[in-house]
Amino acid sequence: MKNKENLDRYLSNLAVLVTKTHNLHWNVVGQRFMAVHEFTDKLYNYYFEKFDEVAEEFKMKGQYPLAKLSDYLKHATVKEIDVKDFTIPEVIDSVKADMELMLADAKKIREIAVAEDDFTISNLMEDHVAYYVKQLWFLNAMSK
Repeated sequence: MKNKENLDRYLSNLAVLVTKTHNLHWNVVGQRFMAVHEFTDKLYNYYFEKFDEVAEEFKMKGQYPLAKLSDYLKHATVKEIDVKDFTIPEVIDSVKADMELMLADAKKIREIAVAEDDFTISNLMEDHVAYYVKQLWFLNAMSK
């Protein structure tokens, strides 16, 4: 499977994003606290759901997904952040940057999957791409 390294990175990024987004969710402050708090709640739940889906794709292909925190941190390109109070613009900028990274990775994985006739992965990534595009539209509107 040519996409294994890309999928390992993607799975690892999802694992880091679950925790990172919780940090943003718990520690956001500002006048639009409630809206951003609820948005990040939905976001970390989405990341966890997709984390599980990607891991199950490994299993369906007879492979083991990464399953250790140390492996996730080794493979992830999403960076952890320290605990502090996060302003609304900081949360939006952080989420947006991570989502742009995930969108680029999902497109790359989809492209390779299409070339390999791996339709389960290409279809899965198509759904992820659509989600990221829509969420980036929301984030861009929120930051105006």
